[in-house]
Amino acid sequence: MNAADTGFMLIASAMVMLMTPGLAVFYGGLVRAKNVLSVVMHSFACMGIVSVIWVLYGYSLAFGPDVGGVLGNFDWVMLKGVGLDAGPYAPGIPHVLFCAFQLMFAIITPALITGAFAERMRFWPFFWFVVLWTTFVYLPVCHWVWGGGWLQKLGALDFAGGTVIHVNSGAAALVSSWFIGKRMGWGHEPFHPNNLPLTLLGAGLLWFGWFGFNAGSALSASPLAALAFFNTQAATAGAALSWILAEAVHRGKPTTLGIASGALAGLVAVTPAAGFVGPAPALFIGLVAGLLCYAGVFAKFKGGYDDALDVVGIHGVGGVWGGLATGIFAAKYWNPSGADGLLFGNFSQIAIQGIGVVVAVTYSLLVTFLIVWLLERFMGLRVASEAEQSGLDLTEHLESGYKIEA
Repeated sequence: MNAADTGFMLIASAMVMLMTPGLAVFYGGLVRAKNVLSVVMHSFACMGIVSVIWVLYGYSLAFGPDVGGVLGNFDWVMLKGVGLDAGPYAPGIPHVLFCAFQLMFAIITPALITGAFAERMRFWPFFWFVVLWTTFVYLPVCHWVWGGGWLQKLGALDFAGGTVIHVNSGAAALVSSWFIGKRMGWGHEPFHPNNLPLTLLGAGLLWFGWFGFNAGSALSASPLAALAFFNTQAATAGAALSWILAEAVHRGKPTTLGIASGALAGLVAVTPAAGFVGPAPALFIGLVAGLLCYAGVFAKFKGGYDDALDVVGIHGVGGVWGGLATGIFAAKYWNPSGADGLLFGNFSQIAIQGIGVVVAVTYSLLVTFLIVWLLERFMGLRVASEAEQSGLDLTEHLESGYKIEA
């Protein structure tokens, strides 16, 4: 047991936890004023729902001893045997701390999806969506990639969640936004953010927390953590700048929303690669991510789906690019436990990364569709048109985000 590693991972876990409130603030500033609390409520509800699932059975199914490469077994249900001794994944820290760190990843993944159906989903169907999606989508994919499952055995690289979190949530966002339908007036009237400074604050919290997200995935206070930390900064800076340059060329002016969105695109794209590539490739990954995700955001208008807060364009597109880029730029020089990528003579790694991306997208699309179909059939997903016009803050939660006194 290593005290420095334990202290480092405690801090990293807390930083990743802060990302979900940061996401709530990021999303909260982007919606219309009448829906700000409903969006924030989604992220905070995920913190409660997923934590309970994780203790009851989630951690066991995601990281428990492997069963056929598909799921963990039930040995660690109710966290039985997950205690103060080191576990099988991180020998320098208590097993319960590794469990806590991974819980924070599990919490933010369904929270990301909520941006796709913001301003139109009823709360209780959303509650059960999180339960079902976490159980039947997140836990299996997490086990495949990180818990000793078949993709990990195949050699797929995902340092901190490009496939498990961003590709997975991006695919689910595409299905759910398409299934629930467009917001009233979408494409015919402007939908302006209610508070861009709030969104920028959320972007800053996410950027800060992402250092725990990526550097913490080294699972020790080590040179590898330092590499992931620096790569996170390099890629994020590159994407933020390339996004606003693309915006200036395309629309004539750079915007604060653009630089926040670009930063998020860079954070997403570097996530799978952070501990497998050097700083120069990380910067390149970010620069390309800003351009690809900027284009990805506009795809919804051609595709005709109302992804309200651009989960598909940023997390889906950025996650796919990051996963594939890992297969191009990975180098054992930086991480001997990883693999060389395409640029270093290992042509098979890009194919393995592609398999991981395709499998995650396909599985998430299909199972998410089944979940939203069942919820629509038995509960009804969407608020009534009158409630949508009045705003979900009042109709779903009896509250108002802003109160202006005369």
